[in-house]
Amino acid sequence: MIPPAIREAVENWLSTVQPGHRKIISFSPVSGGSINRAFTIRTASAGYFIKFNDAARYPGMFEAESKGLEVIRKTACIEVPEVFLCAQAGGFSFLLMENVTGDNSNKSDFWEDFGRRLASLHRVNAGYFGLDHDNYIGSLRQQNTPSDQWVDFLIEKRLQPMITTALSSGLFTRHDCNSFDSLFRKLKDLIPAEPPSLLHGDLWNGNFISGKNGQVCLIDPAVYHGHREIDIAMTRLFGGFESRFYAAYNESFPLAYGWEERISLNQLYPLLVHVNLFGGGYVSGVRQVLGQYL
Repeated sequence: MIPPAIREAVENWLSTVQPGHRKIISFSPVSGGSINRAFTIRTASAGYFIKFNDAARYPGMFEAESKGLEVIRKTACIEVPEVFLCAQAGGFSFLLMENVTGDNSNKSDFWEDFGRRLASLHRVNAGYFGLDHDNYIGSLRQQNTPSDQWVDFLIEKRLQPMITTALSSGLFTRHDCNSFDSLFRKLKDLIPAEPPSLLHGDLWNGNFISGKNGQVCLIDPAVYHGHREIDIAMTRLFGGFESRFYAAYNESFPLAYGWEERISLNQLYPLLVHVNLFGGGYVSGVRQVLGQYL
């Protein structure tokens, strides 16, 4: 059920863009999200996607998501849903967006096109690592204070905050922290230097859909400018994308030698996110990765 205050706010907005069709005539829950409640809604002439949560629960989450989608959209490299309204009503915050529907079954080069488009996105270089505002990855805050050095940014703004959280909640031991300290001293020798790339930031197979003309459409970004192997490693965390995706990406923007051997290293950040979101089941995976480098 959509809260009445949100429904009223949406219908007031609709009255400015669809005179005569402001009423929501139906809505259906959308499954798959573990953080926010989501619905598709319909008026007499259009459909929309909306998600909402208690306004105080994750302050600024939807504003950050809206900004991230706009950052990607402005590159014209890859499709994202259009955001129509980001607002608060009745103690809730919500995001009203384009309801993207598509079908890649008839697009034989979907994965090749996806690889090429992501390569184009990764060529966008802001000249620094980070972003001009903080955002979220899942329901966790993500710090984006800019840095000139990737390894410094990776340690200080990505890994260390997650390690500290896991330690304080009892998921990590002091021994785990010492293992990370040992890894940190090696990172500059393990990770090849690259210019910053614009990243989706949470690129697993639940965060893209088929959009217009069967082309890929990215959703739920955690954008920042970072090392592009982070995005690539994230695509491999839960089974991986089609091999044609990686071939097309490498043809368009070849990854540095040894990128496949660095996948587990570059998965440490999303693994740490999962430790803090979902508990101890992911701790063994983190320790396994650490063991490869100690």
